[in-house]
Amino acid sequence: MRILDGVVRPYAWGSRTAIASIQGRPVPSAHPEAELWFGSHPAGSARCIDPSGPEQDLVEVIDADPVATLGAASAAEFGNRLPFLLKVLAAEEALSLQAHPSAEQAREGFERENGRGLAIDARDRNYRDPWHKPELIVATTPFDALAGFRDPHKTVALLRELQVSELDHYLGMLVGQPDSEGLRALFTTWLTLPESLIRQLVPAVLHGAIEVLSAGKTEFAAELRTVCELGEDYPNDPGVLASLLLNNVHLEPGQGLYLPAGNLHAYLRGTGVEIMANSDNVLRGGLTPKHIDVPELLRVLDFTPVDAAQLAPPVRTIGAERVYLTPAREFRLSRIELDGTGLHHSSSICFDMPGPQILAVLSGAVEVRPADGAPLTVTSGHALWITDDDPDVIVRAASARAVFYRALVPVAVPASDGVSASASAAATAAE
Repeated sequence: MRILDGVVRPYAWGSRTAIASIQGRPVPSAHPEAELWFGSHPAGSARCIDPSGPEQDLVEVIDADPVATLGAASAAEFGNRLPFLLKVLAAEEALSLQAHPSAEQAREGFERENGRGLAIDARDRNYRDPWHKPELIVATTPFDALAGFRDPHKTVALLRELQVSELDHYLGMLVGQPDSEGLRALFTTWLTLPESLIRQLVPAVLHGAIEVLSAGKTEFAAELRTVCELGEDYPNDPGVLASLLLNNVHLEPGQGLYLPAGNLHAYLRGTGVEIMANSDNVLRGGLTPKHIDVPELLRVLDFTPVDAAQLAPPVRTIGAERVYLTPAREFRLSRIELDGTGLHHSSSICFDMPGPQILAVLSGAVEVRPADGAPLTVTSGHALWITDDDPDVIVRAASARAVFYRALVPVAVPASDGVSASASAAATAAE
């Protein structure tokens, strides 16, 4: 059991206040801070900093004894690596439009690019490892995203309301085939348009959106505001047009969004806790200067229309723990709020599940007491690493209010556990 110091990733789209505030540092920060990583990813491993042992990267701790730290079940299925990456994500600007491959697509793509002799860090490489990358985000502030292709009939209504003559040809493509194949055809067409046409079409769409918003009384206000914001930041990017095809998703704190393989998405703004399979495989589709491989993206994308509500994970509450159930075998995430005053919520909770776990504190502080050792206090902006061979722990609020998120590997949990069974049912329903 060790205290973890996370790794701050300073991407340009990040916030100058969110992560610094969580960690109790002065705001604004000197530069945008986009993500705070708690995990053993090679690009940014969290560091064990407590006095119970020497400071070292978490990846080194795991490598020293994978079975003792991860447990036999996790090591057998995912190898000698922590299969998830836990993050705090803080977006002030939109992230790139992207999707992630399935497990089979990731393995095949990784082997194919190895066969071509592409270096792992090559700019035009799509598959940097053989793993898939399902992900879940739980909002800690109001959070906006684009996720999944909207019902084509609703998209037809949106495009018609814009009354942009330059869109007529493309609108006809979807009117004639309002299904997944029509979405594929229109998306592919927009993504491959010559830049000269993009320079004409995007401004026309933005003008139409402004006209509709100025008139008021539209059911598509959120979608039109989004396209205006993206058009201002990426005026010559086909991803601006692609955003018109996707669901606008708004999350309030505590609500989640699960993104399976093939789901085209982009986070727009807000702060949340994100957990994902430990992979770097991203296929981008716009809103970025980074590499875009259109043919490979089209191989990965799932154009099946989906309602935003279908992307919300089922939630099960057990005492103070709110568990977000997904089909992912690499991770399970839950939110726990403890009340140090004992007046409104539980003041403590006991954890006895096997496998590796990370407890990330986002508000207040907690005291974690093992069955046979001294307690550790974990403050906001830090996390606790619990290994498979650690004893059971009791977590108590060490402040008037403490909020932390718990990440674990569900394959390590016995099938008799009720939440594990629910997660299995959710996985079966999703397949």
